[in-house]
Amino acid sequence: MYALNEKVKNLVPYSPVVGTYPIRLDANESCFNASEALRAEFAEAMMQAAYNRYPDPSAGALCAAFAEYYGIDARYVTAGNGSDELISVIMNAFLLRGERMLTLTPDFSMYRFYGSLAEAECVEFPKDDMLKIDVDAVIATCRRENIRMLIFSNPCNPTSIGLDREAVRRLIRSVDALVVLDEAYMDFWDQSLLQEAPTYENLIVLRTCSKAFGMAALRLGFAVANDTLIRVLRAVKSPYNLNTVSQAAGAAVYRRKEEAKAAISRILASRDVLYAGCKALESQFPDRLAVLESVTNFVLIRTAEAKPIYEALLQKGIAVRLMKGCLRVTAGTEEEDRAVLSALESILKEGES
Repeated sequence: MYALNEKVKNLVPYSPVVGTYPIRLDANESCFNASEALRAEFAEAMMQAAYNRYPDPSAGALCAAFAEYYGIDARYVTAGNGSDELISVIMNAFLLRGERMLTLTPDFSMYRFYGSLAEAECVEFPKDDMLKIDVDAVIATCRRENIRMLIFSNPCNPTSIGLDREAVRRLIRSVDALVVLDEAYMDFWDQSLLQEAPTYENLIVLRTCSKAFGMAALRLGFAVANDTLIRVLRAVKSPYNLNTVSQAAGAAVYRRKEEAKAAISRILASRDVLYAGCKALESQFPDRLAVLESVTNFVLIRTAEAKPIYEALLQKGIAVRLMKGCLRVTAGTEEEDRAVLSALESILKEGES
């Protein structure tokens, strides 16, 4: 009788928050939809698409628009069906069965998941009590544990904390491992290594269209690295991994540079309002909340009451992300920020009675 193998038999599908909630601040999506002008351009792209033909396997126009936006050479860029596809492809291509990869804890949970499917041995490095990274200790661990790949997000999801550019440079230069630097949230900060990526032998930088650009529905991710690494990625990815419509829509997004930058500014303004409001609640309830400094589009709240607060928010029609001892809240519209802050205050006051 056929039996599932050990690496998949106990897996369960990814389960985001289910149900209908008027306010969704759980997935770190942008709260702003595409403009009417941009959606009209999407519609035109759909009308012009040759549906009987396979898409451009190199996603040439899309990669060129991405490269132009960030001021890099398109030869160093390849595109994927979201960063998730690229992470999976990278792990399966650059890791052999049983080789060791290092992740930081806490960080994006899918790194360990894709590593397990690649049959790599995942070594976890815990961050300190303030959820910050000890770079020297990470370097020492990479050397001691014979790490072949180090992958981490910067700024970090879920902590909202960033590691400055010079510290990341020092880390890359001090290890023999391939470093996969996930900059999914770097559009909200100014410490990117994207433009430097091709100068390193052991660095792949990942970017996404889902967060700052509000295009989560398109599923577009990008990898930037030197000629050798990019050649491998282009060779091992599926040849037609991005559909024609997403390619055209993504290129349109990156060509509208000023519109994109204005949207990012609006998101950062919203994040600042949310962060300030959460810090005010921290001052009001110092024994119950601790709010981490944010350089992303979300705020992380550490609290021993995470689960009951999360459930109470759901009862009020507000979805946030529940994590162990934490709540992650995405910046929303002005109205959504006010609503979640008011709801949090009400729930915390009720808890005192």
